[in-house]
Parts: sequence; structure tokens; C-alpha cells
Amino acid sequence: MKLTAAIITYNEERNIERCLKSLQGVADEVLVVDSFSKDKTEEICKQYGARFIQNPFGGHIQQKNFALDHAEGDWILSLDADEALDETLRQSILGIKQEEALSPLSFGEGSGVRLNGYSMNRLTNYCGKWVHYCGWYPDTKVRLVRKNHARWTGVNPHDRLDLLNGEKHGHLKGDILHYSYYTREDHLKQIEYFGDIAAKELHARGKNISSVMIIGKVVAQFIKSYFIKLGFLDGATGFTISRLSAYATYRKYTKLKELNKQ
Repeated sequence: MKLTAAIITYNEERNIERCLKSLQGVADEVLVVDSFSKDKTEEICKQYGARFIQNPFGGHIQQKNFALDHAEGDWILSLDADEALDETLRQSILGIKQEEALSPLSFGEGSGVRLNGYSMNRLTNYCGKWVHYCGWYPDTKVRLVRKNHARWTGVNPHDRLDLLNGEKHGHLKGDILHYSYYTREDHLKQIEYFGDIAAKELHARGKNISSVMIIGKVVAQFIKSYFIKLGFLDGATGFTISRLSAYATYRKYTKLKELNKQ
């Protein structure tokens, strides 16, 4: 079994080395699809032996599917540049590789069904604090798939890796460590960036919204994050995340309203 780790990048010199280090001894190939970074991303990737391809960015979903198509491995592990594998997850993936080496048609978890994909939990670090509530954990995602058995879907920027034809997937122990934001300002910049993308996607699909609906969605988002998803248990960090999640909802829909007016 050959495993390719596929990563998309744009100006990720702050994050990419940590990601690449966590893949050493696990991935047989590291494929980086870059959107013409202007920093040291390429230099760092090549230092770690990654295969580095540049491709114009047409959207998160499109770029990640481009990476899937160009991966050479029998299995593909998809990561973002600001993510890394913890040691438990590294060992879980190595276990899958060992099973595949013994029997390429192995059956997963005693289910009697051939598994072509695996999900894993993602634990997010927010300004130096690990977040266990707010709806941010376990944040389970399918990320390890057999080649030609999955595609990235969803609505930009909220992509999702789905197995084809509704195939079942297993689940691996361990966490993807997600280093999301180093400062509150990073979060605010991301809110504007993702808000633009999401609003354009909604506008293209003919979605409309009123001011009253925006207020309702903003309030509902805060209640969901802080109370229903127990964000208050994350202390001050939980309050900040819940408040900014509500603000992100506000920005997304006000941007949509502005596009519809135009």
C-alpha cells in the first residue's frame, strides 16, 4: 500500500513545516498543491521531499479534488496546511497500512464490509487553547480514502470529503491537531475571507434573506455555540468563539444581502 498525503497551500510558511513533520514515517508521498504562494512555502515543502505542484485556485473543493486526481498512492490522506497528526492517529494510520499490506481486500473493524475510507476526530487550537466544546470537537471528518472512491463536495468554503455511492467508512483513534487561529485578528480576517466566498456561493444559487432572518440566525448561532454546544465550559475562549461565530453568520448574510441588492 502506497499512501499519499495531499495538502493544498497558499502562503503557509507559518504552518506547513509542522504538518510535514507529522507525516514523516507515515506517508510514502507528500503532494502539495499550491496556489502560487509568495512566501517560503515552496522552499519548506521541497526541504521535506514533497512533490510540489502549482495550480490556480478555483475554490477549496476544486483545488482539493485536483489534489486527489494527482495523488499517486493507493490511499490518500487529505490534510490542511494548518493541521497535523497526533501520535495516536499516526499509529492508527500505520495500522491500516499494515492491514492493507497483508490483504489489500481487508475488511474493516470486523464489519464484513470492505472499507474504502476512514474518519477521524479533529481537535482545534484557538489562540493557544485547545477547544473541546462550542461544537468544535470532536469535529469528525473523513480524511483517509482509497483512491477513486471519494470526492470533495459541499459548498465553498465548507468542503467535505464524501465516499462515492454512499459507501461505509470506519473510524480511527487519535486526533488531527488543527492550529486554527494564532490571534483574534486572524479569526476576524478569516471571517471576512470565508464570508465573501460563502456569500458568493449563496448568491450564485439564488438565495435571498431579510434583515429579520439575519438577526434570527445570528442569535441562534450564539445560543447554539455557547449554550447548546456547551461553549461556556471552554471559559473565556468559549465565549469569544461563540461571539465571533455569531458575527461570522452576520457577515456572511449581510454580504449576501449586499450582493442581491447589486
